[in-house]
Amino acid sequence: MVASLAFSGPADDDGARAAGKAAHDLSAGGDILDRVTACAREALTAHDVGPDASVTLLHVSENATFLVTGADGGRSVLRVHRLGYHGQAAIESELAWMSALRAEAGIRTPRVLPAVDGRPVIEAAGRHCVRFEFLPGAEPPGAADAATAIPHFAELGAITARMHEHARRWQRPGWFTRFSWRGDDAFGVALTGTAGRWGSWRDGVGVGAAEAAVLRRLEGRLRERLAAFGASPDRFGLIHADTRLANLLVHDGSTAVIDFDDAGFGWYLYDLGTTVSFFEDDPAVPGLVTAWLDGYQRTAAVPLTASDIAETWTFIVFRRLLLTAWIGSHPAAADAALLGADYTQGSCDLAERYLSGQLTTSGF
Repeated sequence: MVASLAFSGPADDDGARAAGKAAHDLSAGGDILDRVTACAREALTAHDVGPDASVTLLHVSENATFLVTGADGGRSVLRVHRLGYHGQAAIESELAWMSALRAEAGIRTPRVLPAVDGRPVIEAAGRHCVRFEFLPGAEPPGAADAATAIPHFAELGAITARMHEHARRWQRPGWFTRFSWRGDDAFGVALTGTAGRWGSWRDGVGVGAAEAAVLRRLEGRLRERLAAFGASPDRFGLIHADTRLANLLVHDGSTAVIDFDDAGFGWYLYDLGTTVSFFEDDPAVPGLVTAWLDGYQRTAAVPLTASDIAETWTFIVFRRLLLTAWIGSHPAAADAALLGADYTQGSCDLAERYLSGQLTTSGF
């Protein structure tokens, strides 16, 4: 049932050990984005990109991403990392897997454009920076256009199955290191004051006593279900961990997967949970999940079992709770600014439905 390489556990990402404790510095306000833009321009000098190039901020999420347009019109993308999320070895590990997926599994991922001296990751103004090729394409539709989205979710399921199969068989470099999405790593430990990967849901926007009571029960139930589910090699391994629609580019009938910044060791079904990020409670979700599962099962060398599929909502709600924390700790991120307290209330409503057994997988 299990592919040739057993999962023996991840090497720790030392740069991520402080990630749950370090504030999202790109949300600091003031002149932070001006300073990060200056950092981007400094980084581009290592790529022999002149000062006449246009450097335009595309978005701020975990990191800051810039569109670089040269004097000749050529485009590339520069990612300037936030502080405290990843060390250099972890970033190079991310890039190694992206390259291997493209070369060995046929997954369309952006190529890294190294600096003039060959370095894939450079440091400028104390920040790690990576330059990628520009990939054309558009984000696929989501719940607002569910009928059109169905085939895209089926394709994403198939792509994810190929990524998981590659992860099971890939001989990772000895220096490979990425963080984990296990319970304590994701949620943190309240008793010791240890923050989770993205902080704590307790610091989410609009979390008061009533909301905290619901979300505390939810975390407890999720911990129980995840512990019972287990982390055997057929269920747990190297994952993308953020295959939301914003990280997909559809062009000429094919889909590219971008932004592996959250890639790490977690449950394979967590990747399914990420596909419906920020609209987990939409009525279209069951149909989209069914399409994803159809694509995955048709393609997977290790198909999901009935007991796997029975936990689908566990991983959707798990992701939802982590995003509730993320919104609270990343106020400068565009999605966070738009969602705010309404998302927290929706998380509580979805939690109540999950805890009461109203969310079923009978149609999946």
